[in-house]
Amino acid sequence: MTTQLPPSAGTDESARYLTAIEAEMNRFFHEQSTTMRAVSPETLPLIESISALSTGGKRLRALLAYWGYRGAGGTECSASIVRAGLAIELFQTAALIHDDIIDASDTRRGAPSVHRRFEAMHRERGYKTNAASFGVSSALLAGDLCLSWSEMVFSSIPELTATSEARFIFDVMRTEVMAGQYLDIVGEVVPEEEPQVALQRALNVIRYKAAKYTCEHPVALGGALGLGLGRDQKAQIIRGYRDFALPLGEGYQLRDDILGVFGEPETTGKPAGDDLREGKRTVLTAFTAMKASPEERALLEMSLGDPKLDATTIAQIQRLMRESRALDEVEALISEKSDQALSALSALPIPEEVRDALHTIALKALQRSY
Repeated sequence: MTTQLPPSAGTDESARYLTAIEAEMNRFFHEQSTTMRAVSPETLPLIESISALSTGGKRLRALLAYWGYRGAGGTECSASIVRAGLAIELFQTAALIHDDIIDASDTRRGAPSVHRRFEAMHRERGYKTNAASFGVSSALLAGDLCLSWSEMVFSSIPELTATSEARFIFDVMRTEVMAGQYLDIVGEVVPEEEPQVALQRALNVIRYKAAKYTCEHPVALGGALGLGLGRDQKAQIIRGYRDFALPLGEGYQLRDDILGVFGEPETTGKPAGDDLREGKRTVLTAFTAMKASPEERALLEMSLGDPKLDATTIAQIQRLMRESRALDEVEALISEKSDQALSALSALPIPEEVRDALHTIALKALQRSY
């Protein structure tokens, strides 16, 4: 994969957009805090936990929606695309909260996950009954609240109608990511499968839990909200966006799977080898199983999903992934997906400034270390 653009391409306008989202998010949280306080000040930890988790992150989905919008004739940092970005980010916060509950994750972005945050609050305040149960229950409500707020914000977009393509994309995105999440947890509990079957399962999870939700639907949603093009021209651009963003999203998640095993905790905000402890059946683990000896495969199977997996065993599995060349297989697949995405991007009939910005976003997504 070659880089032909400076890493700053499109970043000034992207920064202005992200600043606008932060301002709108702060305004929205302040407004909702007033509502929550009127119910009871005891409810404020819900919004505080949501606000803390929503601060930071890469905002990849919002940025793709923004540049998809700009490529379809949308104006810079309009209220509509800012609200769309906020709706996507609130949905992402909900997904993270619920994902951490499902995976029993202790941390997110270098801080306690939301259910662990509420669990700690239970202990600090001397509440009765079980702290862990209170933490999970409270986090479920926080995630549900984010889902409600995401829909509230999205529905407030002025150009939106009940039958618009943007509404359809947003609805499909939410359904697919929930279905993909379910496929992910099924993959963790099914009896051991043939490696080729496990590989196809992992690729399907990547597509629906991650790639479509993270990249394809956001950029298509932005394109659908743009008002500067005729119907046929917009349809052509949205098709091109999908051709670009689906392989981008698949490559992005493949990179994430590598980081889940090999990432540095100081950079990823997660303990080393956390995906192994959580029993994640990824493309990387599938390739490893395909190439491993029976004894090595037994070690991998025994280790996946073990919450007490120690650093020595993690290092053994990392070495197995390297020496079997499973890691190389995933890196090659990322390069293939990158080439597909950038080739589709080069063919898109969009302004060069938009192409450059999307190119920059793509490279950062595929080459990231966190």
